[in-house]
Amino acid sequence: MIRKAFKMYLNPDCAAEYEKRHNELWDEMKIMINEYGGHNYSIFLDKDTNVLYAYIEIEDEEQMWTKSADTPINRKWWDYMAPLMKVHEDNSPVCDDLCEVFHLD
Repeated sequence: MIRKAFKMYLNPDCAAEYEKRHNELWDEMKIMINEYGGHNYSIFLDKDTNVLYAYIEIEDEEQMWTKSADTPINRKWWDYMAPLMKVHEDNSPVCDDLCEVFHLD
């Protein structure tokens, strides 16, 4: 397993809707995440800054996980979430990778 962490940026006053939409995550998205090697996915919100911190474990092939971005269901999800967060022109969320500096099992 590869552990990945990254941060994203929520728009002001969108926290409740962001959480609601994730609590109602489409079954197709859950299936796609697993099919492309994603497991143990969590997202945390710093309410003071509106910064989202995400953690996911992916199977050994990072290339497979990267390909998930181009699936129709993922593109549909990005379009659905775009009004709530900072995004690129293609509606993909602006993400900054975080470097792991410590891990303990």
